[in-house]
Amino acid sequence: MTSTFVFAAGANGVSAAPPELVLRGYRGVGVPQPEQQFRLSYQAPQDLDAFATEPSALAGVTVADQVATTVDVVRRAAELGPVVLVGSSIGGALVTLVAEEVPELVSALVYDAAFCCVELPTPEEYLATPEAASSQVGAMLGFIAADPAVIGAMRFNWRSSSAEALTAAKAALCADATDGEFYALLNAMAPDDIIGRSSTDSRGTPERWGRVPRYYVRHLQDRLVPLALQDRMIAEADARTPGTQFEVHDIDTSHFPNAAAMAQFVEVLDKVGQSVS
Repeated sequence: MTSTFVFAAGANGVSAAPPELVLRGYRGVGVPQPEQQFRLSYQAPQDLDAFATEPSALAGVTVADQVATTVDVVRRAAELGPVVLVGSSIGGALVTLVAEEVPELVSALVYDAAFCCVELPTPEEYLATPEAASSQVGAMLGFIAADPAVIGAMRFNWRSSSAEALTAAKAALCADATDGEFYALLNAMAPDDIIGRSSTDSRGTPERWGRVPRYYVRHLQDRLVPLALQDRMIAEADARTPGTQFEVHDIDTSHFPNAAAMAQFVEVLDKVGQSVS
């Protein structure tokens, strides 16, 4: 049977199926942030004062709501055949929670340079470990555009023209990408994100999450989720569920892959799809 790849929402709603994967005969669907919206103040010329105060459509939306939205997509996809659930970066924490909820509907989990919380409950706590000491996640702070307490969400101005912020972000996110690939990435990201994604307990149990076959795609040049941190989470997960070990694949790329590395990622996904079909 044809597998369906479900791509859980990463930071700021980034979620999409690579076209090449679909061309290889698989179904692919992204799960965006619930109720995400863009606004006039975010257009050009920007009204940054309004952008900093206008309430977000995500105000009041919780991580539990996001899990429920993703579970709903997984349920629908499972009616068609095997489901491969993919999480990149912070999306890894989400796919763990979804697999914990409906392990019987997920044929495989793919963590793409992603958080897999095991010994520590939250991505935030993993970023405070020695293995994450070299993380450049702080580069994202240059894009914060509003007080979360005012608008009810995390808000970023990805259309900023600040040379300092853009240079830091490119180095952190995709140092090996072209400028065009970097700007395309920023334009694919929604400005708002749900509060609490990095501070929510995102651990699964060995009996539910731990029984789903899983794969980890390490990004060897990652400056956001450093390789040492990726390795720590892999080792912790394998120790927690000795009967279900990660199958690990490596891509020599930054946190967000460039075009060449994306082609390698699709090759990995194709192998996973073949294994569950």
